[in-house]
Amino acid sequence: MADNGAVRRAAAGPATHWTPGSRILWRYRENAGARFHIARPVTVVRDDADLLAVWMAPGTECVKPVLADGTPVHVEPLRTRYTRPRSVQRDRWFGTGVLKLARPAEPWSVWLFWEPGWRFKNWYVNLEEPLTRWAGGVDSEDHFLDISVHPDRSWHWRDEDEFAQAQRDGLMDEETAERVRAAGRAAVEVIDAWGPPFSEGWQHWRPDPSWAVPSLPEDWDRTPAHVSS
Repeated sequence: MADNGAVRRAAAGPATHWTPGSRILWRYRENAGARFHIARPVTVVRDDADLLAVWMAPGTECVKPVLADGTPVHVEPLRTRYTRPRSVQRDRWFGTGVLKLARPAEPWSVWLFWEPGWRFKNWYVNLEEPLTRWAGGVDSEDHFLDISVHPDRSWHWRDEDEFAQAQRDGLMDEETAERVRAAGRAAVEVIDAWGPPFSEGWQHWRPDPSWAVPSLPEDWDRTPAHVSS
């Protein structure tokens, strides 16, 4: 890989683990669609049979969904948020970075957030399709419903209104919705038992200061079949 901050392409196949410091893409497909609408270049912290851990640095250039006229999605009223035409745009991840942890085949990932000065803020359980690996990164589909976990180990559901609206708008059928609810209940069991990754001390982790911020490749939306080596 050239030392220009670009994402490592074809550095590993689906069954191969990335070495720490590798740069990959973490992407999400549209709900009820095949296109990618979220893409985030990240740096691999750890990748083995038990866990994929990646770091999204402050200032990382990402792709995010917006309404077709450029309006941020979150300001659109909920009743029309998922039915108005959409596009995507490049933007920067502002604020502190995010550490993302995902266990193989698990239908959620756990994100860690900090306040400025590395004061730990919270864990965030993002309910999603289990990650699919390809040569340049991992892909998933977000399932709307999430869980916030606080340093005192208390927790609460997030985005229940969006989860309900997505079902009303046909982005998720009842079978999928029940599968997401079951995944949420399973995640809560892990939280209540204070199992991994919550118990593993990741809130004390810090990134290697030598890591450069990965850049977003022009072909961020290509499928694995189109990724060049």
